Amino acid sequence: MRPGEVNGKDYFFVSKDEFLSMVEKDELLEYALVYGDYKGIPKKQIRDFMAKGCDIVLRVDIQGAETLRKVLGDSGVFIFLVAESELALVERLIDRKTESEEELLVRIATAREEVKRVKRFDYVVVNAKGKLDEAVDLVGSIIDAEKAKDNYAFKQVLNRELIIL
Repeated sequence: MRPGEVNGKDYFFVSKDEFLSMVEKDELLEYALVYGDYKGIPKKQIRDFMAKGCDIVLRVDIQGAETLRKVLGDSGVFIFLVAESELALVERLIDRKTESEEELLVRIATAREEVKRVKRFDYVVVNAKGKLDEAVDLVGSIIDAEKAKDNYAFKQVLNRELIIL
């Protein structure tokens, strides 16, 4: 857990043994080892939100997106979030002060590789420094547009609850 993160708000943190147990029991929609940490999405959590009629936004890396694309097929909408430039990304990572120099180099190399796969996504949203609200609004607009494509908007747009995981 990085400084400032809150269990149950930013992420749900479990021990490595508990995580591996969840993998064995097939309780995760997708999972991966990312930057030395195990990360995954519990199926129960997704089912619970779906039962409530919520729009679900999952924050995953490229690896997770590729796994989810296989699982969800065309029923998922994939949005690539990107900083306005590589320099901006590097500055943000440095400003966070959560990675060592070696970890920063790995993150930057990974980001360069991820950008090469941007065409596998349905949309690209630029998350410019100081303009998070604009990026969030754009993602909301994409959700609304996708729901309208399926004529889904009439059913739930009035009582929409957006859940970001």
